[in-house]
Amino acid sequence: MKPWAVNDSAARPKSQITGEQASNARLAATSGERHTRGMDRDSINALCAGLPGADVSEPFGPGHDIWKVGGKIFAALGAEGRGVSVKCADVPTAEMLRETGRFEKAPYFHRSWVLVPFDAVDAEEAAHRVRTSYGIIRASLPKKVQAGLDPA
Repeated sequence: MKPWAVNDSAARPKSQITGEQASNARLAATSGERHTRGMDRDSINALCAGLPGADVSEPFGPGHDIWKVGGKIFAALGAEGRGVSVKCADVPTAEMLRETGRFEKAPYFHRSWVLVPFDAVDAEEAAHRVRTSYGIIRASLPKKVQAGLDPA
């Protein structure tokens, strides 16, 4: 565990706090109780469908909704329906989120991805994680591909 608390950015050295990490800390700084008003598969799919250039496919079989922008995955919903896997800005951000106990390592993905369980976070935080993942992936696309997408 890090020498500073996840939700105590004041104790964390300023040189180690990024803008996204500060935002993540504010969203993740809840009591750790399970939320009952989180998102579900249908609401995540509706959110993803509304993002410019987002396409869904099932390359891993029926029930696996894989959302891509510019051909790159930004959100994945497994057939078991436990939650949505999303990309974080970097490995330290993903680790920080996992340390809250409300996020998990995303199965089959790199360490910079987290699984957002439907029953662990509220709808606002789940939507924030999906939009952040979309933004990270979209920004990583070649400029030519980005230019062909509608504004975010």
